[in-house]
Amino acid sequence: MRPHHGCPPPTARYSTASLTRVADAEGIPFTTVATGKIRRSSNPLKMVSPANVRDMARVPLGVAQARSAVSAFRPDVVLAAGGYVAVPAGLAARMCRVPLVLHEQTVRLGLANRKLAGSAARIAVPSESTVPLLPESVRPAAVVTGNPVRPEVLTGQADKAVTALGLHTFDRRLPTVYVTGGAQGSQQINDVVGSELPWLLERANVVHQCGPAHVGALSARAAGLPAGLAARYHLAPFVGPELPDVLALADLVVSRSGAGTLAELTALGKPAVFIPLATAAGNEQAHNARHLKESGAAVALLGDVTGGRLREAVGPLLGDPGRREAMAAAAWAHGRPDAAERLVDVILSAASR
Repeated sequence: MRPHHGCPPPTARYSTASLTRVADAEGIPFTTVATGKIRRSSNPLKMVSPANVRDMARVPLGVAQARSAVSAFRPDVVLAAGGYVAVPAGLAARMCRVPLVLHEQTVRLGLANRKLAGSAARIAVPSESTVPLLPESVRPAAVVTGNPVRPEVLTGQADKAVTALGLHTFDRRLPTVYVTGGAQGSQQINDVVGSELPWLLERANVVHQCGPAHVGALSARAAGLPAGLAARYHLAPFVGPELPDVLALADLVVSRSGAGTLAELTALGKPAVFIPLATAAGNEQAHNARHLKESGAAVALLGDVTGGRLREAVGPLLGDPGRREAMAAAAWAHGRPDAAERLVDVILSAASR
């Protein structure tokens, strides 16, 4: 077991300050506006919370700020990618009579995009299965583009991962599993994988991106492994620039099922076992995972995930290369590596109307 310290992966969430720095470095004008987040609950009374009331009071200010910015910049088109931060810009586009393009990353429209859909010139969606889920009145505006993926993700090389991470003790005759819970890691994924490490390492090599807060506990667990199994385990708080090469090395991925993850894994045609984040807004990760499961492109572990359920999901895939290949082909059929180009075409089309 070799801890590895790298850079946060590109999928990490960024603060406004860090986004400002990135925009400045690229010479892109960047303007912030006030916005408010709705903290949803199955109990309607809990929706009327002080935090929700306070944040909703910020929305009119944000709309006014966004309208001022749109009027000053005079864009040919406004692109909104959903989330509560998109609402002020989307409403400002409507007020200023600027074409609005919505980009939805998940299988179902999120709350913000549902509210803005009626004003959109185009709605870019991740797959054909999303279109029937749209309100009938806005379906003519839908265009299937997929979710853009970073070009470097598609160019990884397995041998580079071995060199960069020092994986020379891996048994390349065995499949390699990449486990990740995102930039900060996932307590749920770490716990269930950690509990099954001896079983898993008897059958595979494992690269485990656990998040910085979880390194100590997993290192202690790995310290008790027999030397032969420990040699097949690489624990990392982050996987940064090496991520494309790690994905190229991986024969199977165990991860959350966020939109960006799905876009990358399907573009690469990677078999996956998804453990959705149960608290994701609108239960979107479960919907994403279920969508791929239904087409044979992944396994979705919903609800309470135990070590036994993980073994039932992972075991047949590790022991049967043919099954992995079939799942990889189904995943690849859902992938859209040219999604960025498709989205640009949609934006230019809306701008020229």
